[in-house]
Amino acid sequence: MKAVILLSGGLDSSTVLYLAKSEGYDCYALSFDYQQRHRRELKAAQTIATAVGVVAHQVVNFDLRLWGGSALTDDQVDLPQDRDLAAMSESIPVTYVPARNTIFLSFALAYAEAIAASRVYIGVNALDYSGYPDCRPDYIEAMRSVFRLGTKQGREGEPIEIVTPLIDLKKTEIIQLGDRLGVPWAQTWSCYSGDSVPCGTCDSCRLRLAAFAELGLVDPGN
Repeated sequence: MKAVILLSGGLDSSTVLYLAKSEGYDCYALSFDYQQRHRRELKAAQTIATAVGVVAHQVVNFDLRLWGGSALTDDQVDLPQDRDLAAMSESIPVTYVPARNTIFLSFALAYAEAIAASRVYIGVNALDYSGYPDCRPDYIEAMRSVFRLGTKQGREGEPIEIVTPLIDLKKTEIIQLGDRLGVPWAQTWSCYSGDSVPCGTCDSCRLRLAAFAELGLVDPGN
C-alpha cells in the first residue's frame, strides 16, 4: 500500500504523515520549494520525513515569486501580525497563495499515478481561522473529480483517493491526535516569517500557540 503525503513540515502535515504511517502505508513525502518566505519549513519537512521513516522524500522546485499575490511570495506585502483569532476569521488573509493547493495536488496526483499509489494525503483543515478557499470540503470534492477524470488510473475504475483526515478537526484535536501518534512537535515549523526562530506573532504562530495553551500545554516548537 503506497501513499503520497503532502508534507510542509508544519503541525498539520506532520500529523497526517504520522497517521498515514500508522495506517500501514508506505509513505512517499512530497514537499515544495516555491521560493516561499518561510522556506525554513523545508528543513522541518526533511527532519520529520526522516524521523517517521518514509520510503522517499521529494522536494519539487518552482518559483511562485514570479507572480506574487501573497505575503508568502512577495516581500512587499507585510505579514499580518498580532491579530486575534476573531480578526483572522473575517476574510481570506494576504497569506493565501493563489491556487497553491491546486498546484500541490496536481504534483501529488502525477507522483501518485507514476508510482501506482492509491492515496494522496493532505492536511487541509476547514476549521482553521484562516478560511483559505482551497482548504474547504467543496474544493476537495471538486479535486476528487479531477483525480477521477484526469488520470488513466481513474478512468480505468481505480481513482487515486484524496484523504483529508484533519478537515473537520479543531487545532486542539489535531494536537491531541499528533500526541497519540508521537509527532515530535519541537521539530515541526509553522511560522510564516523567514527567521531562524518562530516569530510568535504571525497568524500561524498565534493559532498554534493558542491551541497548545487551550490544552494546558507549552508548544515545544516555539
